[in-house]
Amino acid sequence: QVQLVESGGGLVQAGDSLRLSCTATGLTFSSYTMAWFRQTPGKERVFVAGVNTWKNRSAFYADSMAGHFITYRDDAKNTIYLYIDNLKLEDTAVYYCAADESGGSQSRYGGDYDYWGQGTQVTVSS
Repeated sequence: QVQLVESGGGLVQAGDSLRLSCTATGLTFSSYTMAWFRQTPGKERVFVAGVNTWKNRSAFYADSMAGHFITYRDDAKNTIYLYIDNLKLEDTAVYYCAADESGGSQSRYGGDYDYWGQGTQVTVSS
C-alpha cells in the first residue's frame, strides 16, 4: 500500500521560512517523479514544484513559483522537501505531495500523478 505523508506545516508569520517534508512508503521512491501542489479554499489544486529521476535530480517549478520555493529529494530517505522562503499571506494553503510513476516526467498536471498525500496546512499570518 502506497502512502505519502506530509509534515512541517503550521502557523507561521509573513517573512518566515518553512520546510515541508513528504515521506513515501510502499513504492520504489527513486523511480518516481515527485511533486508539490497547493490548494486554497474554493480554488483548484495548482502545481508548485517537482523533482524527477534524471541523473542530476533536477527540479522544475511553476513559472510563478521559481525563486520563492526550493524543492529537492533524498532518495535514501524516500523523502521530498519543499523549502519556502519569505512566506507571504498568499502562501496560505494546503500543500500536497504527489508521485508520478513516470520517473522522467516533468508534468505540472495533477492528473498525471498516481498517488497523493493527505496534505499539510500552511497558514501565514501578518
